[in-house]
Amino acid sequence: MLAKREALCYERGKKMAESGQQALDTVALRFLEYLEGERHASPRTLEAYTRTLVQFCDWMGTRFVSWEACEADDFRGWLYAALEQQLKPATIRLRFAALRSLYAYMMRRESLPVSPLAEVVLPRAVQSLPVHLSLQQMEHLLSLPLRTPRDKKSPRWLPYRDAAILELFYSCGMRLSELVSLNADALQQGASCIRVMGKGRKERLVPVGDYAREAISAYRELALLDDDGPLFISRLGRRMTGRSVQQMLDKYLRCSDIPFHISPHKLRHTFATHMLDAGADLRAVQELLGHSSLSTTQIYTHVTKSRMREAYRDAHPRARGDLYEGELQEDE
Repeated sequence: MLAKREALCYERGKKMAESGQQALDTVALRFLEYLEGERHASPRTLEAYTRTLVQFCDWMGTRFVSWEACEADDFRGWLYAALEQQLKPATIRLRFAALRSLYAYMMRRESLPVSPLAEVVLPRAVQSLPVHLSLQQMEHLLSLPLRTPRDKKSPRWLPYRDAAILELFYSCGMRLSELVSLNADALQQGASCIRVMGKGRKERLVPVGDYAREAISAYRELALLDDDGPLFISRLGRRMTGRSVQQMLDKYLRCSDIPFHISPHKLRHTFATHMLDAGADLRAVQELLGHSSLSTTQIYTHVTKSRMREAYRDAHPRARGDLYEGELQEDE
């Protein structure tokens, strides 16, 4: 199923390239084939990288001869154009990540001696702390599927499916794409771990808590799922999409008192933050999240440190200088 979707995305990317003012050359197409075939890039990555390459070629116009002939000034010019359009630093960095990946490929496979992007300085990324739910908010959200009145036209198993999805998100911290791609046999009866296919088709085993296992078991029993079919299905019996999971979350958000928008990724943030708050090892959380780099996981330590500082400042009697100053004034 995933392989078919990736192939369709790649074909869509090639059509996008061919429909541009200037079609991508063979080097870029070989690079996209390498991403799809060897790096097992996700459909979204393939589409985003293709779009970036086409946009740069279109911007260059007749000045584009080949990727080998491009110089640092060409990319600086494209960078300045993006800054004039007031694109966010994160968007610009994502575009240049595609270009850097292309040139890294060319240096490995196309005998390119040096990348022209090595001399291009990008705007610094503005790192915002991940938004997460408090423990009380998370427990409230988990309780909603079985407490919210069910539409009489919907199948009896639907709220149990929603409860299983939320429990699994919070129990494992998996990505949305990982969750919707699960098959019913991913969690065998009595098993304590679930097999997850992550980015780049890297498989990992993730522990599943008792609450999540019980929720999945109750849902499967009511939905009568086939072992070789999808784990989470729509009312029509088809595999759920990422969009349908977000719509499900939106429905429960309207029934809650949570004051901000919830996305599956915020549930992933919540999982990581609560694990670290409880004393989990950073490398263990990295493995559970499927991060290839520890630096990606370390952003959650900033959240926990910030909360620790706030707790100290609010609770410790000598944490703030103005308290001592107030005591002096009272003595006077």
